[in-house]
Amino acid sequence: MKQLQGILLLMLVLFLTACSSSGAAPEAIEGYIQALADKDVIAATNGSCLAWEEAAYAEASSFEAVEVTLEGLSCSSSGSEGDVTLVACDGKIVANYGGELLDIELSQRTYMAMQEQGDWKMCGYASN
Repeated sequence: MKQLQGILLLMLVLFLTACSSSGAAPEAIEGYIQALADKDVIAATNGSCLAWEEAAYAEASSFEAVEVTLEGLSCSSSGSEGDVTLVACDGKIVANYGGELLDIELSQRTYMAMQEQGDWKMCGYASN
């Protein structure tokens, strides 16, 4: 009986781990996009894997001189490629360049997330 309880407990732990890790990749991408909209270069860089930090810095810095709003952000896992979890997002970033509005549709890109040092991080864009 104890052996059956141990097996059931192990299955429950594995199930809960799988559920939490699949939800964490979209949350990491949402955090990255929110940091861009907030013009928070530090949060965008910290939310990126080491290989993407320089690009994250450049992306976040590009919004510093404009008014930015984020509309309808929602992300979900859309697949995987090896260690990378692919994430699709809906919504848009609206950048106001002195009265000229630019809509950046989030659905136009597939985001890549990876676990690095135990945390999910933004690691770039998949080629579509």
